[in-house]
Amino acid sequence: MHPEQLVRDHTVYACVMGSRAFGLDTAGSDTDRRGVFVAPTPLFWRFEKPPTHVDGPLEEQFSWELERFCELALRANPNILECLHSPLVETLTPVGEELLSLRGAFLSRHTHTTFTRYAAGQRAKLDQDVRNHGAPRWKHAMHLLRLLLSCRDLLRSGLLSIDATPYRDRLLAVRRGELAWAEVESWMAHLVEETDAAATGTPLPAEPDRAAVEDFLVRTRRAAA
Repeated sequence: MHPEQLVRDHTVYACVMGSRAFGLDTAGSDTDRRGVFVAPTPLFWRFEKPPTHVDGPLEEQFSWELERFCELALRANPNILECLHSPLVETLTPVGEELLSLRGAFLSRHTHTTFTRYAAGQRAKLDQDVRNHGAPRWKHAMHLLRLLLSCRDLLRSGLLSIDATPYRDRLLAVRRGELAWAEVESWMAHLVEETDAAATGTPLPAEPDRAAVEDFLVRTRRAAA
């Protein structure tokens, strides 16, 4: 079965991500689509397994096979976890509804490590841009700030929200390069401190509910046989 056919015929959940989902879109924003498909179980009985992900068929579209998606979510991958919380859902089957009902099962204190590690990597790239070009990529700086805000609030509340509209004006000012880099750096440092502090008293469990996710995956595989 062609990979694009898996996306067209077997998607259980699809959403819009990026600036549009975060409430930070502008007139020129792209539409980034992400999705989850369930490969028919008989495809796994062959030597050549179905793909773990598919790029396309639309522009700015990327999908994961359900098992790979769940693996990454259990590891607290920031991009994957945020996909489960998009307000812009385009496709949702009964399997997709059950996947969304497990959003809380994927969350754990590991999010502190994975989110901040990802943020540190992005910050290093921004610093390199400043050294090499005198200024960061402001759009990337905006999204790093948004990620830190999301992580801080997740650790404080135990709930993940990707809605950045309360900070929209200031974040878009960062994107336009209207704030000095020193001010942006200070905001980032403050958010890192708040995130670390929130981690010490977070209501999140130490580990995700792997058993619940695995039960869901096994039942879905059986139904797709």
